Amino acid sequence: MALHFELVTPTKLVRSEDVHMVVVPGTEGEFGVLEGHAPFMSTIKDGSVQVYRTSDSAPEQIKVRGGFAEVGTNGLTVLAEQVED
Repeated sequence: MALHFELVTPTKLVRSEDVHMVVVPGTEGEFGVLEGHAPFMSTIKDGSVQVYRTSDSAPEQIKVRGGFAEVGTNGLTVLAEQVED
């Protein structure tokens, strides 16, 4: 099973892919999301979103600044104010 992950900014869709797990820097603390996670919404703080493509892969770090994360029936959507290259 795979988690559908989307990363968007106010100006563009940065990522849309199926992955194993994503760890998000929530304002209340980091949280990990796998396929089948219960619906959830959180604000995010400046930090790195960690994307694990497979269960045994090293995470890819994507730096984000502010925004929201929403877990729903379609997967995880991170709405970041800014994504750093």
